[in-house]
Amino acid sequence: MSNDAVYPSLKNKVVLVTGGASGIGESITRAMIKQGAKVRFLDFDEEAATKLLNELGTDNISSQICDLRDIDQLKNSVQEVSKTLGAIDVLVNNAARDDRHSLESITSEYFDERIATNLKHQLFAAQAVVSDMEKKGGGVIINMGSTSWMIGQGGMPCYTTAKSAIQGLTRGLARDLGSKNIRVNCVVPGWIMTQRQMDMWLTPESEKELMERQCIKRKLIPEDIANFVLFMASNEASACSNQTYIVDGGWL
Repeated sequence: MSNDAVYPSLKNKVVLVTGGASGIGESITRAMIKQGAKVRFLDFDEEAATKLLNELGTDNISSQICDLRDIDQLKNSVQEVSKTLGAIDVLVNNAARDDRHSLESITSEYFDERIATNLKHQLFAAQAVVSDMEKKGGGVIINMGSTSWMIGQGGMPCYTTAKSAIQGLTRGLARDLGSKNIRVNCVVPGWIMTQRQMDMWLTPESEKELMERQCIKRKLIPEDIANFVLFMASNEASACSNQTYIVDGGWL
């Protein structure tokens, strides 16, 4: 699915995408580049990052290898973006990992690691970009949520706990940062057919169930989310903040 919409307000904007080397993050990176934005993505998958950089082959895209669970490393990476590309206009808090796990298997250490992987970095990335956005007279923070906890999905309680908290984080940040003209919203994807999802969890049975539940009778792809993120990051969405937007084809 292609996106032919053009958002002039995104041209030359400095955009930071976490987890931008694959999956939904990769589609967001590609979409922002097409709009003429200057994109830096953070990821720990060096092979995927290098592949994407080589494929796109433009001066407007760059990456940094970063373990977002290491908050000092994250903060240093954000500072490096500001030094090399200029003050950040848009932050897309995309990175997450929906590993399955049972309640019985969880240790205190595993819980902390899952929260660090799926929630903690969103708060500290937002904290790190605020000063840049203040300098620019405003900015946009987009936090990626999940429908998993909304449908009561089992088998990954640490993940659903983290993802449900993102909506609370979004609303609190939107209230605190609104006076600085910084908009904060949460985008909640449905079941998006990334390569990881298709390789690990999509079966004929689950696809049949999905098509029965979704109002729109097609599988959703990462570009569906990227297209919505473009709008939310643009000036056309300047009145939108403190909200959660579900992009799931009418699954819920």
